[in-house]
Amino acid sequence: MRSLAYDIEFRRRAKRAQAWGFGLLSAAALLWLWVGILLLTPYEVGGERYSSRDCESRFFTEYGTANEGAVNGTSCAAERDWPELLGVLALSVPVSVVGAVLYTGGSVSNRMSEHAAEIERLSTPADRA
Repeated sequence: MRSLAYDIEFRRRAKRAQAWGFGLLSAAALLWLWVGILLLTPYEVGGERYSSRDCESRFFTEYGTANEGAVNGTSCAAERDWPELLGVLALSVPVSVVGAVLYTGGSVSNRMSEHAAEIERLSTPADRA
């Protein structure tokens, strides 16, 4: 017969792992949202010294590529670099993988503990209960 204290502790650890996994998956989703915002929104180039210039988003440009402006001498091409976007995406991959593993492991552990407790309850004779 399983110890009730062990079962409660096991489920607590499983729920904690599941919560950490959910948190990491949420962080990865925020990173993907950040990439989407950087990729899809128009932006402004310039500062206090220079005149500002509106630039199209990297995704919805009317030109063949978003870097076509570099040939024409505009400063829009150099402002939003692809390495920044790819760096955020690269950061989101291990976060989402670890989050998925923790969430899945916690869910499976908790479900298996519930299943084992139900099997034990069903296998005890009616006269003992």
